[in-house]
Amino acid sequence: MLENDLILKAAACQAVERTPVWLMRQAGRILPEYRKVRSSVSGFKELVTTPELACEVTIQPVDILGVDAAIIFSDILVVPEAMGLPYELIEAKGPLFLETIESQADVEKLRVAEGPELQYVYDALKLVKKELNNRIPLIGFAGAPWTLLSYMVEGQGSKTFSKARKFLYQQPEAAHLLLDKIADSTINYLKSQIAAGADMLQIFDSWAAVLSAEQYRVFGLPYLEKICNAIDEVPIIVFPKGANYTFDELKELNCQVIGVDWNASTEDVRNLQAAGKAVQGKYDPAGLYASRKEIAKGAQQMLASMGPVGHIANLGHGVYPDTPLDNVRCFIDTIKEYQHVVSV
Repeated sequence: MLENDLILKAAACQAVERTPVWLMRQAGRILPEYRKVRSSVSGFKELVTTPELACEVTIQPVDILGVDAAIIFSDILVVPEAMGLPYELIEAKGPLFLETIESQADVEKLRVAEGPELQYVYDALKLVKKELNNRIPLIGFAGAPWTLLSYMVEGQGSKTFSKARKFLYQQPEAAHLLLDKIADSTINYLKSQIAAGADMLQIFDSWAAVLSAEQYRVFGLPYLEKICNAIDEVPIIVFPKGANYTFDELKELNCQVIGVDWNASTEDVRNLQAAGKAVQGKYDPAGLYASRKEIAKGAQQMLASMGPVGHIANLGHGVYPDTPLDNVRCFIDTIKEYQHVVSV
């Protein structure tokens, strides 16, 4: 029995005594304690693949910031690597795939990851679960198939992902084969995370917005649907950043929570909640650069607009690494102190 299960209740659209809060990228450079651990290893991947260190930095924001959930410290690109496409993380530049997917033959060479290839993630989850000692839920995660394809084809981050988008237009059959392999790998990976102790899952579709609505309905949503339909053991959060144009389809997914960014309207949120979905977000992470007075005001306005049921407070993207720590504390503390006015 969890001491604090606010997020699980909110995900189920049950009444809660207050809105729960956690932050994407809460284990990261905003914390001096994280930077100390990071400086002790040769690179980011060493941190990800060393269960004891991944556990340590996962727990840090729980103890330091008092958030209502922990999220395992890892990377979405561990799945392509488990499929046979290794990557490097270049300091200050981001991920780099030395080999990329260019043809159907390249896709056919990839294996479906069965799960054991990522044992270091499951070992970290087990360690975190033990350290949490039933205080709060532990969130596992994975990248969505389209977002992973975009890196596997592009080879690195991009503002436009034009190479990956060209792949969809010029080689749609290969694209679907790759997306299907990624989806199957992700299902295996997430089920193994559940077995290792994850109480909840989040699927990050970070580059959903670079596709048109029509393209996302063909190459994005069907594979999210496949993953959600295969997993029913724990609540699932689907976060297709910027894909607000597909809310009508998203609310039909077999998941409990839809993550929204700061551009989602109150009407959009209400429609999702009316369809039985909880909503996670939607504070602008750049808003945490404001004065603490303005941060508190903005957080209160967000909470009032989202309502007392079916909302998990979070940012509309990961917290930016140069965000002042005291401002992050202000945001979290404001959420935890806020009392909704419920009409009788």
